[in-house]
Amino acid sequence: MLTGALLVLAPLFLGFAIALSNRRLMTVIHYTVEALVYFILALLGLGLGQMDGLLDQLGTMAAQVAGLVMVLLVANMVGLWLFHRWQPMSTGEEAGQEKPSYRRLFLAGLKPLLAVVAGALAGYFLLPQLPLVDDVATWALMLLLFFIGLQLRNAGLSLRKLLMNRQGLGIALALALSSLLAGLLLIPWLGVPWHQSLALASGFGWYSLSGIVIGDALGPAWGGVAFLNDVLREIIALAIIPLVIGARPAMAIGYGGATAMDFTLPVIRSSGGLACVPVAIASGFLLSFLSPVLMGIFLALG
Repeated sequence: MLTGALLVLAPLFLGFAIALSNRRLMTVIHYTVEALVYFILALLGLGLGQMDGLLDQLGTMAAQVAGLVMVLLVANMVGLWLFHRWQPMSTGEEAGQEKPSYRRLFLAGLKPLLAVVAGALAGYFLLPQLPLVDDVATWALMLLLFFIGLQLRNAGLSLRKLLMNRQGLGIALALALSSLLAGLLLIPWLGVPWHQSLALASGFGWYSLSGIVIGDALGPAWGGVAFLNDVLREIIALAIIPLVIGARPAMAIGYGGATAMDFTLPVIRSSGGLACVPVAIASGFLLSFLSPVLMGIFLALG
């Protein structure tokens, strides 16, 4: 399994090693990434819809997702609060700045759920069992990781500068360590070996990655649990960032996990000001690298 994990991770680092200067090509890559995300999520839903005994397992899956979300939320907030007490951060919030439409952002956060639901309904009611679905999803994920590596490399971000951002690095480490602690606490609730529980806790909000990687390793039911846990993290982050970023910016930035450098970044920017942007990008960037590495390592232990 270690070889398989490395094969999945390799495209991310390969893409990060390639420098591009063509803006039109980067625009094409941006839209390709978006299309691949929804394609992968639809395949995840398809696998769920065609899973034997799906209806009988929905209650168990709901309980597992609820446990993951709640324990991770508490553990992450405590860890990030402790980091804030140790390294307090000022937001430098700007007066009079235009606020985004949170309703629009919240509805956009529901789109991944809709893609999975559409795939699940198609798999359950319409489509026969399709061969090679798992293989197609894996190859699509590898292509997605390669393009994301290209985006990270060519976003004008210096790896050295990101790693030297003490606030961003500290927030990322606090989020990762508190998530792993939560994963250990969840072992009795989830009823899985410790390394699988840690893998489930290592998504950090990257639902298109965790759903497929966990699903390939542990089956479609666990893939659905991982996806729902991480997509709910993003939705909860959109709700709490404006409420806590003024007093506890580390908690607001950190809980969004890997999404702090993309989807939740506009909310962080508008609610916390420009001072929060480099910290959020650094934190999200580091968690985007940590997530596939940690999941690959933990799943390889099985």
